Amino acid sequence: MGTTRFQIAVSLDGYMAGPHQSEKEPLGAGGVRLHQWAFPLKAWRRAQGLTGGAVNASTPVVEEVQASVGAVVMGRNMFGGGPGPWGEDPWRGWWGENPPFHAPVFVVTHHPRGPLELEGGTTFHFVTDGVGSALEQAKRAADGMDVLIAGGADILRQCLTAGVVDEFYLHIVPVLLGAGERLFEDVKELELEQVRAVAAPNVTHIKYRVASQRPAL
Repeated sequence: MGTTRFQIAVSLDGYMAGPHQSEKEPLGAGGVRLHQWAFPLKAWRRAQGLTGGAVNASTPVVEEVQASVGAVVMGRNMFGGGPGPWGEDPWRGWWGENPPFHAPVFVVTHHPRGPLELEGGTTFHFVTDGVGSALEQAKRAADGMDVLIAGGADILRQCLTAGVVDEFYLHIVPVLLGAGERLFEDVKELELEQVRAVAAPNVTHIKYRVASQRPAL
């Protein structure tokens, strides 16, 4: 049976996004700095349909995170398009016609919408009855492979608090954002085992296994 996991880049002061997030600046002020270590990587570029790129100590970490993913769960803010009903010309995501997921993606939202099928094996399904339902549907779709929780912060915190995460990766970047969205805000009683730490250019990767679980969503 597959695992349920996530990966996230965070600043030294614990933020996964900067302040003032918007459709034009989805990572908030300064938030793009959290991901600059990944952009040159061959492994990251390959997932975006790009060629070339660097290979360094981050490469096996990114490849491990990307491997064996059978389905993805994300929140409305992660998918984008702003709050409220979808409208006559609904948002199609940040990633163009060939998103990097290459698997079914279950988007938690309050507003119903039919499936959005794009290139490369990515189909977005919009789930209106909560993150627990989205996870159940994702596990069925994954058919024994892993489920990746893509974010955003609220979805990740709900899953951590509910005890449905098996493991996660923190990519700790040597920047200070000072404000924004904290991953562990109001998350309590989380017992972790450190699996490994990898030092790489401009980032340190730490993999954790969740040692204690709460009742599921």
